[in-house]
Amino acid sequence: MKASDLMVRCLETEGVEFVFGIPGEENLDLLESLAHSRIKLILTRHEQAAGFMAATYGRLTGRAGVCLSTLGPGATNLVTAAAYAQLGAMPMVMITGQKPIKRSKQGQFQIIDVVDMMTPITKSTCQIVSGPSIPARVREAFRQADEERPGATHLELPEDIAAEDVDEQPIPASDVRRPVAEHKAISRAVALLSAARHPLLVIGAGANRKRCARMLRAFVDRQGIPFITTQMGKGVVDENHPLCLGNAAVSDGDFPHRAIEQSDCIVNVGHDVVEKPPFVMKTGARKVIHINYASAEVDPVYFPQVEVVGDIANAMWQLNEALSRQPNWDFDFMHSVCAAMHAHQEEGIFDARFPVTPARLVADIRRVMPSDSVIALDNGVYKIWFARNYNAAVPNSVLLDNALASMGAGLPSAMAAKLVHPDKPVMAICGDGGFMMNSQELETAVRLGLDLVVVVLNDSAYGMIKWKQQHMGLTDFGLDFGNPDFVAYAQSYGAHGHRLSATEQLVPLLKQCLASGGVHLVDVPVDYSDNDRVLNREIPERSRALQAAQG
Repeated sequence: MKASDLMVRCLETEGVEFVFGIPGEENLDLLESLAHSRIKLILTRHEQAAGFMAATYGRLTGRAGVCLSTLGPGATNLVTAAAYAQLGAMPMVMITGQKPIKRSKQGQFQIIDVVDMMTPITKSTCQIVSGPSIPARVREAFRQADEERPGATHLELPEDIAAEDVDEQPIPASDVRRPVAEHKAISRAVALLSAARHPLLVIGAGANRKRCARMLRAFVDRQGIPFITTQMGKGVVDENHPLCLGNAAVSDGDFPHRAIEQSDCIVNVGHDVVEKPPFVMKTGARKVIHINYASAEVDPVYFPQVEVVGDIANAMWQLNEALSRQPNWDFDFMHSVCAAMHAHQEEGIFDARFPVTPARLVADIRRVMPSDSVIALDNGVYKIWFARNYNAAVPNSVLLDNALASMGAGLPSAMAAKLVHPDKPVMAICGDGGFMMNSQELETAVRLGLDLVVVVLNDSAYGMIKWKQQHMGLTDFGLDFGNPDFVAYAQSYGAHGHRLSATEQLVPLLKQCLASGGVHLVDVPVDYSDNDRVLNREIPERSRALQAAQG
């Protein structure tokens, strides 16, 4: 068979459902092979969006998503998505084309060293130099992408290699089980927890994997230890649980951080160094138990005393079996933190001001979205509000990026989520700045016939940086822009466009969009004027007052 046919057969053997991307002339043999495959090509309008979609597919399924581009500018457009997948631990395989490597008549036209370019932002990258090597190269790329810690891998398939005649067969995946934690490590963790007065569970990005949620919920229910979540750990355990103290959305000074300060033993599950740390270790301050697939990366703010290394779900099961509730545990202050956090979350949820305020926005979207629905957030100051106030009930129901934190990912991520979960309501929530970075994918969503709601938060500025600028007391400069007519813009792609003119319209409008099917864009004017007061002053002041009352 032709080498490109072998390549596609290898992808089929890996269980690939979709290939996201934009082919070029160097991919035409591969494109022809895909045309005769059960794999569906999702043609996007920009390679970056294809990469975001592939990465999100990997995040939601635990199996590597696949994206495709040509050489040169097509490959460079995948760089941001590669970093997004690599930092966010999302399994993804990129396939890029290349000019013939044995003989070329085009000099260096469009040629850059893509393999070298991808090296620092992937787990592995290689050029396929012979057709017979394709099965091993593909299997290894998927193995590395899927294996903990997941991430991005890259294969370059030159045009002449794709056209070769070959007689090889795909290599199926081996039957592999993750290593489990050693019992002595469990015993040490049990000893630390048993001796503690104020233990606390912190659930991070690494716990947001298959099978972890059930074991973590069982641990919380049986042991009664309160927990907080990081932004990328949202929903691993239902954040409506009475022992949830909130999300560490704000870098410091929120109510959950006061619980951290009181804690003398933290069980840090799935800690990922790419996230902003929810706590900073100090010598002699508290003991930390690190539970993760791999040992801790030690730095000046993180040096755990006990490490439980192995499959997280199994480690939590072992810990739950070996530990019992201790009479010396005292959670009175943490219960106060929980009550204060929930009380603050309730403030502003019926604020009638227009443009819409963030607290009201989050509450209204939570009102209309079922517990198993998916929201995909782009990056902006609203992400903090959603991380803090939008309680996630199930894993990966709030898709946000607290690793690379790239703008432009919200809409493509929502599209991928809808492909993975066609029966679940899916909503993209984007700032106007981030939305316009990949807004052309509205056409892709319409062409695919997706049922999708896209909420565009319109403040005609890069609001996150403006908030930081204000907090630093700097001049309001350089962050304002103009926007198109978003309603007309959506309609020009064949989508439905809506513009909010009063805050009380939001809930009924969103319900209407969710019920009617198709692609809907909702232009929501938003007022961020309270951000500095609430996030930078009010929350720290109230949490300090709670701590002072504790004594």
